[in-house]
Amino acid sequence: MLAFLKKHKSLLLWLIVAGALGGRLGYIFFSGEDKSIILPGATTNGHHQIEQQCTACHTDEEKENVFTSSGVPNSACIKCHGDDLEAFSDSHPVRKFKNPENAVFTQHINALNCVECHKEHNLKITEEMGVTIPKDNCAHCHQVTLDNLESHQNLGFNTCDTAGCHNYHDNVALSPAFLRKQYGKPDHKEVQVRETGDLLARMIENGFRERDPLTASQADAPADKMTNQEHIDEWDASAHARAGINCMDCHEDSTNAPGEAWIEFPTEKTCAKCHDTETNDFYKGKHGMRLKEGLSAMTPEFARIPMHVDAAHSALSCSSCHSDHNYDREFASYQACIQCHSDEHTQNYEKSKHFKTWKSEVVHKSPTGSGVSCATCHMPTVDREGQLVVNHNQNANLTPNDKMLKDTCLQCHGAEFAMSALADESVILGNFSKEPEKRHPGVLWSANLAIEKGDEATIKMKEFLDSIKSDEEPKEYIQYEESEKNEKNEK
Repeated sequence: MLAFLKKHKSLLLWLIVAGALGGRLGYIFFSGEDKSIILPGATTNGHHQIEQQCTACHTDEEKENVFTSSGVPNSACIKCHGDDLEAFSDSHPVRKFKNPENAVFTQHINALNCVECHKEHNLKITEEMGVTIPKDNCAHCHQVTLDNLESHQNLGFNTCDTAGCHNYHDNVALSPAFLRKQYGKPDHKEVQVRETGDLLARMIENGFRERDPLTASQADAPADKMTNQEHIDEWDASAHARAGINCMDCHEDSTNAPGEAWIEFPTEKTCAKCHDTETNDFYKGKHGMRLKEGLSAMTPEFARIPMHVDAAHSALSCSSCHSDHNYDREFASYQACIQCHSDEHTQNYEKSKHFKTWKSEVVHKSPTGSGVSCATCHMPTVDREGQLVVNHNQNANLTPNDKMLKDTCLQCHGAEFAMSALADESVILGNFSKEPEKRHPGVLWSANLAIEKGDEATIKMKEFLDSIKSDEEPKEYIQYEESEKNEKNEK
């Protein structure tokens, strides 16, 4: 036996290495959380947080080529994006592509499958928003636009989405009808105060039982847990105490035996008992999407934008922004963000006019809602069926950024000004510390089209604007023509 082993030691070594490698890969594939070594290619910025959970996209649903992007069923996409698609006024609904009359157009693209436009693991062909089809794909159906709209005569089809003009799934914010109504609006509204909601009132309206306020003497935690006076004082001054939420409401696990019911560190699932709307939103964004897929909590080390090195391994949960006992919304609205984020946009916030308004509200007690914090824009208060809710999906209005118009920008600014700022990358990187130098033409195009059709309201607005026009030279309008940059992108 020994002689055999000596004679075939190379084969034996190969078998040992192959076995070890196979065992390692088997563990990674079936049990390990970090699967980056077996990925067929890099994932997009929208999905890299959950790339370690293959089954998030490659589900058990019967489909050909299940381990390729083409094998991902629509149901996997709808699981995460369905609510947003339902909320959008989709300008490309499924029925449009099932209509036989459109066959002459749809023969070029099978738009009934999400992965037709959003393939993963191939960054070489991936554009913004995870789109993997050519930028001029719109031409297959929309050549008539260039033929009939004078405003679009000099535009290339590779500018449709980069110009801040069109979002495939939701064109409402930039539809001609909407933009026409924005014609003539001032750049800065006279009253700049955003709407804010009353969380407790909303919860009571939704069935939460109103309770009497509590004080520190009424805290119901076990005696051995009442040793940290700072925590007790923070809770005593918190909205939870004012709403009658006691220690055991968060720290108790009713499934455990008496005496063992204490949870030292409540998770987002505990918060969801009362804050299910906020928690569900949290799961949709990058901050919480890993938890939704059964992975460990997100940490800044996973980010693809600059973060503070010392925050790299800080697991993100509800208490990362709201603290454990002091649920300070002022802290959560700004200071919590800069604990981790260190990109150019974030670093320039304190140089902006927005920061001055936020400081004025917090320090000088300006009217509630007059300040603009990080959360004002990235976690705006939105109207959902008549109730005001803070959207805890911080990615909801980032891509494309024209989603910010209705829920955020237009509360203080006119559409033309806001669109101009959102279309200028230098303004965004500077965190809006300067005004855009060029004007977005969308509002003017829509107004001119309405005037050509004889719309009386728009004609009267133009006459009024002409009557008050100053001698100042208007800022140059952005010209979205095929530039050298676009030509390079095509190549």
